[in-house]
Amino acid sequence: MKSRFAPSPTGCLHIGGARTALFAWAWAKKQKGSFVLRIEDTDVERSTQKSVDAILDGMNWLGLDYDEGPFYQTQHFERYKAVIRQLLDEGKSYYCECSKERLSNLREELIAKGEKAMYDGCCRNKGLSFDHHKVVRFKNPTNGVVVFNDAVKGKISIANKELDDLIIARTDGMPTYNLTVVVDDHDMGITHVIRGDDHINNTPRQINLYQALNWNLPEFSHLPMILGSDGARLSKRHGAVSVMAYRDAGFLPEALLNYLVRLGWSHGDKEVFSLDEIVSLFDLKDINKAPASFNEEKLLWLNQEYIKNATPEYLIKHLEWYLNNQEISTHNGPALVLVVESLQQRSKTLLEMVEGLKMFYQDFDVFDEELANKQFQDKVPLKALVKKLKQLDTWKSDEIKIIIKQVCDELGIGFGKVGQPFRLALSGNGNAGNIDTVAELIGEETTLKRLDRAIKYEC
Repeated sequence: MKSRFAPSPTGCLHIGGARTALFAWAWAKKQKGSFVLRIEDTDVERSTQKSVDAILDGMNWLGLDYDEGPFYQTQHFERYKAVIRQLLDEGKSYYCECSKERLSNLREELIAKGEKAMYDGCCRNKGLSFDHHKVVRFKNPTNGVVVFNDAVKGKISIANKELDDLIIARTDGMPTYNLTVVVDDHDMGITHVIRGDDHINNTPRQINLYQALNWNLPEFSHLPMILGSDGARLSKRHGAVSVMAYRDAGFLPEALLNYLVRLGWSHGDKEVFSLDEIVSLFDLKDINKAPASFNEEKLLWLNQEYIKNATPEYLIKHLEWYLNNQEISTHNGPALVLVVESLQQRSKTLLEMVEGLKMFYQDFDVFDEELANKQFQDKVPLKALVKKLKQLDTWKSDEIKIIIKQVCDELGIGFGKVGQPFRLALSGNGNAGNIDTVAELIGEETTLKRLDRAIKYEC
């Protein structure tokens, strides 16, 4: 068994492509087969190395390892030419000299009559020979029906009279998509073609090419599209659609994969799946026929669940990219593993965690003005807090917690009157978790220094 993911390098790896890759990868792993990565770069004008790198980076970040590849179609031009020549020699394709003007006029006439716009076979029986102004068309059967059983959509039938003679080579000799994909899938031994249902109209044409070449057909699975929250096809206006944009926004790859596998596939009411569970439970027959709706809030919830349940060491491995990107050094300060533990339960993304850990390793000169003018009006609680903290023999969170309670009791005020200004003093922006834990990790010297700065703040 062998499946493949075959993106075109004309942009980044987007959400739809990543889901296709995941389903093809999971099915190959489930069947103990092979997963192939093929870069379909025959559109030389639009294909770029930057896009190739973006696809490879996205696959690597997601952890979708491929057993073969990456293969590049531009390295197979001689093979495509040989197959085109074979089809010409066997009378299964022909040269066409119809001009763009004639084809445009034909299209307009057919549409005006309310008929399907398709090629009329003008050059089919002319017996034209090669020159540089002609394309090559495949002689699609004129009778009969193409029938195939799609693993997702079920039985699909298309009458051959609905299909015209598609172009398999342009005037410059460049092979077209429908030809190259058939040749590559055959040559690479692909047994399962798993792709988006935007390709479903190509499948009958490709099946006819397979049969003309006397090649075995793969099994086809066409995945329903992904829609935005408004019911329209997912696009940039719905938010980030690039896989690496989610990396940049602080999502864990496992969380994104978990979310993607649930876009069109389910296993009971289960929401959270490890990669091993995805592989063991995944089945093509369980893919929904209807389009899936992308919900970023659900993805955010999943990401938070993964952060909560991950080991600090695992999170640190992923945090390194953000720390390096923002040039944040964690060498001078508390052990990073302890800081991460303190932030895990309240961080929805790794970016939030990075923002939260800055106060442990970077000092700040200013407080949030609006909060400071409110929280630092009454300096009495902060002064009482400093006096008692200086008397501590051991700088531990339990001892600090007791001190905060003592200040509240002695001044006859609620926790918020002490805790909120203390939290702002430590963080500068009011975003801190358990302040006793934060104070312990920041250390006695820095804590007292920041409290002193808060006391001196002029409202």
